[in-house]
Parts: sequence; structure tokens; C-alpha cells
Amino acid sequence: MSYYFAQINIARMLTPIDDPIMADFVNNLDRINTLAERSPGFVWRLKDENDNAASINVFNDNFMIINMSVWKDKKSLFDFTYSLDHVEIFKRRKEWFEKMTDMHMALWYVRNGYDPTPQDAKARLNYLNQYGETPYAFSFKSEFSPEEALNYKRQT
Repeated sequence: MSYYFAQINIARMLTPIDDPIMADFVNNLDRINTLAERSPGFVWRLKDENDNAASINVFNDNFMIINMSVWKDKKSLFDFTYSLDHVEIFKRRKEWFEKMTDMHMALWYVRNGYDPTPQDAKARLNYLNQYGETPYAFSFKSEFSPEEALNYKRQT
């Protein structure tokens, strides 16, 4: 059985998404999402009826936005995340988003063919914030194998 990499990334907006402060971020969503979809190793991303995930409310907070995607491997996700076009937008995050004190990104393994739900992703992110990096939920800093993830006994 093969495994892919899933990721969740959240951010809390400074203003409502339709505020002029958010306009440049919103205007770049389609371009960055298209760049992701055309990147080597891309498999899937969470979308709403507007072809992005900005309106999906997972955290009962209208200012919290979510990005979720699945990639064939960690390198593909890393390469996209730190590609020039994406990094240019990422560097401007202070213009649009609050500084997060908790972890705002989590990675984990999913079986090939499984699209994780926002609730799956929320659970991984919460676990990472509660227990730190484990094979269940981790960041780019950690190296865990799918086997370690399968055999990991979660704390309850």
C-alpha cells in the first residue's frame, strides 16, 4: 500500500475576507492554487464552490482560513511551499494575517486515494499542538516513515 503526504495550514485574517486589506491576498488565491495544482507531486486540495477553501469554516471562527492538500511525497510539498511564487506571497502574510502562537501547519500520511477531511486535519493540528511532533502529526523538521505512523500509539 502506498502513502502520500497530507498537509493543513491555517491562518487567522486581520479583517473579513471582503475587506480591502485582504484584496491582494484574495486576488492571488487562484494563481497560487493553480501553481500548486501544476506542481510535480500534487495530488489533491480542499476546495469550496469558489475553487478555494477560504469559506470553509472548520474552527468556528469566521476569520480563520484553512488550506489542505495532498502530495505524493514530502519533497514535492516542500518544493512547492518554498517556490519563488509561493514564497513571495508567504513573505507578505503579516499584511493579512495575525501572528499565530500555536503550530499552524501539520503534516501526516494518508493512504493513496484517500482525501482527508477538514476534521481529520483539525485533529492532526490539535494533536501536534498538544503533544509535539510525532508520527501522527509533524512538521517539515521531522522525518517519520509511513510504517512509524501506522504503528504509532496515539495519546488520549
